[in-house]
Amino acid sequence: MNLLDVKEGEEHIIQNIRTDDEEMKAFLFSLGCYSGEPITVISRLKGGCVVSIKDGRYNIDTDLAKAISI
Repeated sequence: MNLLDVKEGEEHIIQNIRTDDEEMKAFLFSLGCYSGEPITVISRLKGGCVVSIKDGRYNIDTDLAKAISI
């Protein structure tokens, strides 16, 4: 299951980042997005969604949302 499959406002734990793109993995890691970290989808947008990770809110696109397994 990835971030596009969850309801808004529910907190989930990141299980894995599923991508072979090292640049994408590094970017997500810089946001604090890695295994074991809680993540919440705040709202959905046309091209992705707004997520809360740690104390920050980020707008991520559909490709990034698909890469985050929960």
